[in-house]
Amino acid sequence: MSDTVHESLAGTDRLEQQLLEHITTAEASRDLLPLVQEVAELLCAAFERGGILYTFGNGGSAADAQHFTGEIIGHYTRDRRPLGAVSLSTDPTTLTCIANDFSFADVFARQVSGLARPGDVVAAFSTSGRSPNIVSALAAAQERGATTVLFGGGDGGPAAAFADHVLLSPSTQTPRIQELHTFLLHAISELVDAWAAGDSAGDREYQ
Repeated sequence: MSDTVHESLAGTDRLEQQLLEHITTAEASRDLLPLVQEVAELLCAAFERGGILYTFGNGGSAADAQHFTGEIIGHYTRDRRPLGAVSLSTDPTTLTCIANDFSFADVFARQVSGLARPGDVVAAFSTSGRSPNIVSALAAAQERGATTVLFGGGDGGPAAAFADHVLLSPSTQTPRIQELHTFLLHAISELVDAWAAGDSAGDREYQ
């Protein structure tokens, strides 16, 4: 590594600041744990009735949405039956078709309108809660009678008004919000995993 590159990347203080912000956000999220339990129970009840989890997001949040469905339809840490989960952010043909023929603001709402039913759960990941395609999709989900969940940050933005359950990272910084979203989806997956494997999901069992 050249001296120029080394000097430009030499930033122990910068790395310490990143770590401190992460720890501070994580510690401030303790109040979210009852909501995590609530969403996990909601999902278990939906799966018990044969419901489907639909997820979506933009950019890094699309990756979080896909991550969540992978943990649910695959498994988290236990060998157990698959559960119904679909990410609406992963089909480029569908996404570009809707964006081209209608608008980018419709890429998730149109899918939700065609797929979601009462008893399903529709979960959006958004660091700002302001993206039109996120807001319109949550609104469409409520119109279809599905239960809506928002993984957001800050005050949740306009999307929070269309979410039945809101999990907000106590930060306004995109990296910190997304880091906490990973923890939240893992925490929920742990409880759902335990239920699906026949173990206790927190204080409540669905067996």
